[in-house]
Amino acid sequence: MKRVPSKQRNFVIHRERDRAALKRLALMLLCGLVLAGGFVYAAGQHFSALQLGYEGEKLRAEKAKLLDQQHRLLLQREVAATPARLETAAIGLGMRAVQSAQIDPARRVKREASANATEPATPPVNGAAEAQ
Repeated sequence: MKRVPSKQRNFVIHRERDRAALKRLALMLLCGLVLAGGFVYAAGQHFSALQLGYEGEKLRAEKAKLLDQQHRLLLQREVAATPARLETAAIGLGMRAVQSAQIDPARRVKREASANATEPATPPVNGAAEAQ
């Protein structure tokens, strides 16, 4: 077998650059980035829509709970405002039933006038302190 002598000089080969291929690769990279960016944007929109849906469900449940509580409180207020309960509470505070003389304004004015006429006139507290 014959071997090539070691002093054989090889020719230097220069590779030509394919500029069209470089342009195609750059265009494909750009299109891939735009497509990937679109997918990322769509995924963000999807997840934010899901989050808003969950928040809406929580708010609906809270609204239903608050409406039930409002209904319960209104019923409690109606029960507490019944005439029988009010009368019991008034008696507990020491109030008495209303007399007919207390209701008629003409009688009330006469009664107040007669009460003022029977009371002696007393000097004001400040006037007594200044006189001394």
